[in-house]
Amino acid sequence: MLRKQYLSACAFSALALGLASPAFAQSALAADQDDAGQTTPDIVVTGSLIRGTPEDAALPVNVISAADLSKQGNPSAVEMLKALPTSNGVLGDSNQFDSRSQGAEGIATVNLRGLGPQRTLVLFNNKRLVSAGNGIPSVDINMIPQAAIGRIEVLKDGAAATYGSDAVAGVVNFISKSDQKGFLVAGSHKFINDSVGDYDISASFGHQGNGFRVLIAAGYQTRGELLARDRKFAVQPFAVNPEGGYTGGGNPATFLALGPTGAPITGFTPDASCVPLGGTITAQNRCATQYSVYDALVDTERRGQAYVELGVDVAPTIELEVTALYGRSTVPHYRTSPSYLLTQSPSAATGITQSGFFVPANNPGYIQYRLQNPTALPASAIGALFPTLLYRPFLTGGNPMFAGDENDPGASIGERKSESARFTATLSGKLTDSLDFNVNATYHHYYRYIDGYDAFGDRVQLALRGLGGPNCTGTTPGANGCLWLNPFGNAVQSNLATGATNPNYVSSVANSAELARWFFVKSFSQADTSLFVGEASISGKTGISLPGGDVQFGVGAQYRRDTYSIRYGNNNNLANNPCRETPVTGNLGSCLPNTVGGVNPPATGALAFLGTNANAKASGDVIATYAELQAPVFDSLNLQLAARYEDYGGQVGSTFNPQARLRFQATSWLAFRGGVGTTFRGPRNENLLPGSVTSLQLVGTSFRPVDVAGNAALKPEKSTNYSGGVLLNGGGFTASIDYFRYELRDSIVFEPVAGMVNTLFGSTGAANCGNAAFAALQARFTFNGACNITNVARISTKVINGASVTNSGLDFSANYRGDVGAVRFGAGVTATYTIEYKTADQPVDGVVVQKAFDAGGKLNFQTTAYPVPKWKGQAFIDLGAGIFDGRLTATYIDGYHDQRADTNSGPFAPRVDIAGSPILTQGANIEKYYTFDFSLRVRLPWETIATLSVLNIFDRDPSFARLDYNYDPFTGSALGRNFKIGLSKKF
Repeated sequence: MLRKQYLSACAFSALALGLASPAFAQSALAADQDDAGQTTPDIVVTGSLIRGTPEDAALPVNVISAADLSKQGNPSAVEMLKALPTSNGVLGDSNQFDSRSQGAEGIATVNLRGLGPQRTLVLFNNKRLVSAGNGIPSVDINMIPQAAIGRIEVLKDGAAATYGSDAVAGVVNFISKSDQKGFLVAGSHKFINDSVGDYDISASFGHQGNGFRVLIAAGYQTRGELLARDRKFAVQPFAVNPEGGYTGGGNPATFLALGPTGAPITGFTPDASCVPLGGTITAQNRCATQYSVYDALVDTERRGQAYVELGVDVAPTIELEVTALYGRSTVPHYRTSPSYLLTQSPSAATGITQSGFFVPANNPGYIQYRLQNPTALPASAIGALFPTLLYRPFLTGGNPMFAGDENDPGASIGERKSESARFTATLSGKLTDSLDFNVNATYHHYYRYIDGYDAFGDRVQLALRGLGGPNCTGTTPGANGCLWLNPFGNAVQSNLATGATNPNYVSSVANSAELARWFFVKSFSQADTSLFVGEASISGKTGISLPGGDVQFGVGAQYRRDTYSIRYGNNNNLANNPCRETPVTGNLGSCLPNTVGGVNPPATGALAFLGTNANAKASGDVIATYAELQAPVFDSLNLQLAARYEDYGGQVGSTFNPQARLRFQATSWLAFRGGVGTTFRGPRNENLLPGSVTSLQLVGTSFRPVDVAGNAALKPEKSTNYSGGVLLNGGGFTASIDYFRYELRDSIVFEPVAGMVNTLFGSTGAANCGNAAFAALQARFTFNGACNITNVARISTKVINGASVTNSGLDFSANYRGDVGAVRFGAGVTATYTIEYKTADQPVDGVVVQKAFDAGGKLNFQTTAYPVPKWKGQAFIDLGAGIFDGRLTATYIDGYHDQRADTNSGPFAPRVDIAGSPILTQGANIEKYYTFDFSLRVRLPWETIATLSVLNIFDRDPSFARLDYNYDPFTGSALGRNFKIGLSKKF
């Protein structure tokens, strides 16, 4: 039963190849039946309610063999999903600087067609899975027990008529190997330079007999950390990529000397330690320092799953099945900047009247800096001002709180945890010889914990005045347990990430871990999502016969209840810290005004960068009815009709979605198929809440907090889907070409931040500030000072029903399998071409902030679309003889364009170096990318399989992109050449 042996070790890989090479996956399934020693059981094909629907019906469904996939070396889910021609914008690698993946470390998703993971429905044994509760609602496939998977069915077309909400781009259905007999153990290790590598181990047991069956499976996987500084491509000089993790609000920083009146008496002055510690002096005479050098390209991940499935025949034709699934995942030390940018000016409670962070002349660090640089701080100066948005307490020298971390000293760390528990019960069987029934219930709960650190801004200001620390009493700076914070570079001995030493360092004015712990505090959130589904359906023969056979039907009803709740820690909870001054004064009332003019929006919280939010919870009920008809009009012509009605209640309302599919077998070797129907996705409960969550997005040259509020007026998004294809099959050769088209309207999206920023500020940085026509848009921004891009402190956005989207393209596949004497041979190629991904004009408050554009072949940074290369493809050659099977796989990703280069503002604006000479802008076109992998599988005695693989044979770096890690984590891989060994044994 070789097919069964390999399934647990490569279930996730099966998903990938099934999407990439469907025709071959089908033929491989048939070829492996001899090894399996059994035939495929009577099943419900994904996309149909009717048991026994043939795989080659009108549905574009692929049933995937895992035996063939083991020849590829059992690649991981993330690796394979990124290589899939039909998938774009994959979440799975560290990508903390994109709002769609922030806080999602350790989570992996499927994103068919690049329409967003929230528009791909993921099932396990034909039943829904709850979403992970992160920013983009999507199923965490890392929690699916790979050791229990027997096959995967992929429907690359909308299926709302059958399954309801979320099945806009398609459906991926993981099916357990319920017919396994005996024990199977498997394990593998991947060797990666500068990493401990990846490990996985799994075990499963199956038994059948006497009206009873059981499947027990468990697995554990680890992923080794890979730091950004260990990959040369990830850390580039400022002149090559100013967006490559550089910020003008760092440390060492930029300051102004203030005279007796409180007005500046000097211009912007970069700290003298800027360059020695690896910083760059920009054309604006500011110090730019790098934060991404402290980050990980791949986070340490540890996860395990356990699964039990029990089936009992309660009658000769009726079975009761119950299942239980548990999964747990942790990222124990997520790494990020030593501290974050301070985006809120201190409040009046700190006793400061300047706008920014004030350092008095009696600060020991100030005194030392003045001795070292007397012209920078004139004798008449009363102190220095570090403007808000141009300063953070720690960066190049690391954070003293974390200086003892042997793996990455100085980086701020956090933790991510996920727990998933799912239970199902199904009673199914026959009512009569021609009627089947199914009654089932599912409960699934997902828990997500995220933590990290951020600064209380008011405490930072008090520490700059010598009134910091947990034991400070009285009002005398530096006395009675009070500590000083030194903001100057002379507090930094060396760049802990690069090793650069600082000749200006003076140990007596260094900052302490004790002080850092006082103002740099932990924040956390705990999100719970749950799903209950109760369902009943009947299917079978109608009693009506057509020339092609019996007409079959399916009807059913479903009830779903989704719940969502989120709780925040004391430090980032608006109920405990609503105002900037709350940690200092305990004030829970109206927030104090800015130090200079204006009033911040009330209740923005005390944390200077990350969000402070209110606890929230919501729930929603959905009632659905559905029906399906299979009509074999002739032996060669099959028609499928389906429809579904779902009622969300309240303001959301209801939807009705019909669908029709047709398959025509023109000759024994030529067939045609096509379909048309509507699909939809209802709004998530959390999207309907009035409160907000906070993401971090690039504005100008630094990241800023962006509040994303819910919207009770949201309605379901809908899509009209069209598909048509030609299939060839004969003589060991299979091929297909399919056209797909999605016409999405009322799309549920976040308002595009980049568009809002570019529209309001234009190429001048303040183009439409004060313009009455843009007043509502300007009100979305909070400024530290006048309206311009450099003073943006916070942005308010919300979830909306946005612009219409048209996505169309072609899927190609051709495969051949045949023997040449004693040599087994196979070859194939599969590719997807995106014809268009057009998005209409997107307005915000009556102003078009994102003009209509085609996302196909574009990076789509901070837009409503994911990165979408025009072409993606894979090709392979198989050779086997005796106990050996080898496969060479080539993967191709077409080049794509960063459309920010087409504007006169933003990161591609003309740049000059210190001498005023132009800097060439690189990365406007992200180059095509291709890799070659080789895997050898050896069948050893005692039903043992060994696999040896070399991945990315030529050690190609990912294509350069003007992003923080200098590549696109949604598309590329940071691993470089790596090696993998695997072993499986059946008992």
